[in-house]
Formats: sequence, C-alpha cells, structure tokens
Amino acid sequence: MNSSLDGFDIKILRLLQDNASLTNQELGDNVGLSASQVSRRRQRLEQEGVIRRYKASLDPDRLGLTVTAYVGVTLGAHSRQNAKRFRDMVVAMPEVQEAHTLTGDVDYMLKVVVTDLKALSRFINDELLPHEAVQNVRSSIAMETLKDDNLLPLG
Repeated sequence: MNSSLDGFDIKILRLLQDNASLTNQELGDNVGLSASQVSRRRQRLEQEGVIRRYKASLDPDRLGLTVTAYVGVTLGAHSRQNAKRFRDMVVAMPEVQEAHTLTGDVDYMLKVVVTDLKALSRFINDELLPHEAVQNVRSSIAMETLKDDNLLPLG
C-alpha cells in the first residue's frame, strides 16, 4: 500500500470505489472532513495516479452482451514487433474488456464480452486467428458470474 496514503485517503478511496458519483460534500460527511479538504485530497489522488479514472458500471446483460469468454492467445513468434502488433490490435478491440500478459502455456488472456456465440466465433475466427502474430487461441465461456465488482482490497 502506498505509504503516503493516510486513513482519510483510504476511506475516501473505499467510498469512491463503491460509488464514484459521490460529491466532495457527501464524501466529507462520511469521513469527517470538510468538502474543501476532500476536494484537495481527491485532486492529489488524481494527480498522483492513484485514482486513474471515474466510470459507470454498466450491466452487460441489459445491453445485450450476454456472452463473456476468456480467450487464451499464444503468439507464433516472440519478438518485440510481434508483441507490439498484437497489443495494438487488442487495445483497439472494444470487445476486449481486459488483457493480461501471462506466464505459462498461454502468452495472453483476454476477457471478451459479446452479444452471442456467433459474435464470439466471428471475433475469434475473423479477428484473432488471422492476425499474423497469433499461433493458437483457446477460449472458455463463463457460464455464470459470481463476482465482478472489481473492488481493490484497501486495508
């Protein structure tokens, strides 16, 4: 944990992580600080990159995005150029919610959200597999999501 964060910072971060739309006054009421004190702390946390962004949590099912898949990708050649081309492609794909470089048998793990199985098939067969850097793709479809709050454990 960042040693420059005090108890007030942690409380503010916990609250914002749960509800980013809280005003400085609402945060202050919850942590025992004035709105201006919260504002200064919040601004510092943003400038230091502790708070990366604010976003709304959308329900994929209500938006017709009913299939979540985890797609493991193995590259054909492990060169910087190949990895950069693959990374650039992945960053530009709106279906990819998360992308991680891994150790072990698979080079990358992608969390992909699409409307249905046909869309997943198109994504894999028309986007990933034809890419010159990709050698192999393996996917697993999530049958049920037990947790997806993405809240960091803040002490």
